[in-house]
Amino acid sequence: MAVLCIILLLLCVGLGWWVWTQRRSLRSAAAQMRQLEETGSTARVRLAVPNGAAEELLQEVNRLLEARRADQAAWREREKSLRQQISNISHDLRTPLTSILGYLQLLEDPNLPEEERREYLAVVESRSKALQSLITSFYELSRLEGGEYPLERAPVNLHASLSGLLAAFYSDFTDRGFDMAVELEEGLPPVQGDEGAVLRVFTNLLRNALDHGQGGMEVRLYREGESVVSLFRNQTDDLTQEDVPRVFDRFFTSDKMRTGRNTGLGLAIVKALADRMGCPVSAALSDGWFEIKITWPIQGWNKVN
Repeated sequence: MAVLCIILLLLCVGLGWWVWTQRRSLRSAAAQMRQLEETGSTARVRLAVPNGAAEELLQEVNRLLEARRADQAAWREREKSLRQQISNISHDLRTPLTSILGYLQLLEDPNLPEEERREYLAVVESRSKALQSLITSFYELSRLEGGEYPLERAPVNLHASLSGLLAAFYSDFTDRGFDMAVELEEGLPPVQGDEGAVLRVFTNLLRNALDHGQGGMEVRLYREGESVVSLFRNQTDDLTQEDVPRVFDRFFTSDKMRTGRNTGLGLAIVKALADRMGCPVSAALSDGWFEIKITWPIQGWNKVN
């Protein structure tokens, strides 16, 4: 009987010790969690004393903590990006607006010669159109990213669309001294896309070349398997290899001082529209030549027609 009492006493003491150590371990884990919350540390919560069930619980807690840290990091990155975008938008809007206000102030002079007055009015008109285009681009990009830009899938003749635009832009390129090389393959099948979006894509690519290109300019349209490829290449000294992965980012511009030559929206719209139409788009820089390649799937439109 005495032996049994001793055994029971030892069991009680052992159980009490085990309970005490487990409570102490859990309190330590709770203190670690509070410290992590206060300091934002990336450490993991650990138990001082092994406990299978509690360790499973802590694994789940650590997983949730890591997910929360990832969400917080993503939120901070979004906030930083948003602040930068707001800053860029403000600068890009302010540049033409400041110019317009300055010339309007000059036009108030009653003694201003008529020739200068016409010149200033032409500048005001030009800056106003640039401002209108910029606001339109902001609106288009916001609609694209919000899924509110409707596209109609239909057969599109890329040869006709691109040749018409090249004719319209030809004098702009020649006036700027570009050495143009155009190669548009005849008899290409229509591709699946939205005709308005296709024109917008090609227009933005030509304007981007005008803004940042120099010397040589190449435009090619050719068939590659079950797709039609459009390739725009221009010589430039604005870009570096580090810039290339970012050329389709919103508000990215190689004009580091943001002097108003480029808003960084044109190629972002190209990428957004191409993605919406299911057309892979890529950019590359080699030996001073910057190129953008878009692959337009035929998807049987030539068979239907």
